[in-house]
Amino acid sequence: MGLLSRRTFLIATPLALAGCLTRQSNMSIFSQQDQYIPQEIRDLYGPVTNEPYFLPAVNLSTIDPKFWRQQVNYHTDYSSGTLVVDTQACFLYLIGENGKALRYGIGVGKEGLAFTGVGIIQYKRRWPSWAPTKAMMEREPERYGHLGQGMPPGPENPLGARAFYLFKNGKDTLFRIHGSHEAWSIGRAISSGCIRLLNQDIIDLYNRVPDGSRVVVLQDRENTLNGLF
Repeated sequence: MGLLSRRTFLIATPLALAGCLTRQSNMSIFSQQDQYIPQEIRDLYGPVTNEPYFLPAVNLSTIDPKFWRQQVNYHTDYSSGTLVVDTQACFLYLIGENGKALRYGIGVGKEGLAFTGVGIIQYKRRWPSWAPTKAMMEREPERYGHLGQGMPPGPENPLGARAFYLFKNGKDTLFRIHGSHEAWSIGRAISSGCIRLLNQDIIDLYNRVPDGSRVVVLQDRENTLNGLF
């Protein structure tokens, strides 16, 4: 799997960068305090209008720029197409070729810290339904207690626009990589959930990664530093 070169990544059309989604590119949707944000980044995180549910533009002022989707140097022995989840640094990497990777910012919930090692994406889902775990309902009954029967798909669903289901040795790990409308949570450790990306990012990643892809979850700082150059 080849990834965009750094120069191509920075100057390519918004549709190419965003997996050919239809988005409104309009400076007016961003507040005055966001005028420093490059237009190509605005286009990546603008409104999504060709999905079953409308997704508004991301409020990028709530996210550290290092967590915006971008191509980076990443020298590793992992093969192209592997996903590397760095829970310490709050990054997810899609490994490319020639020492490059596409990096996404993530939010890490408690369930996201329960698995480490290697698994595969057994299957993916567009606009999945969701139900909280028993532990989540016990930990935050005010927030999740009434959702025992589950929650239908939609922008407010905690799994967002897409979800990846991680298995190991044929068994469900209960580890999920999914979308979220809560931009403030990217780059943070949060109380519940697994690994969350912005909805615009999880849609982009969904279009790049097939079922059966390898996922490496790193939980300790030593392994994290060994992957970066």
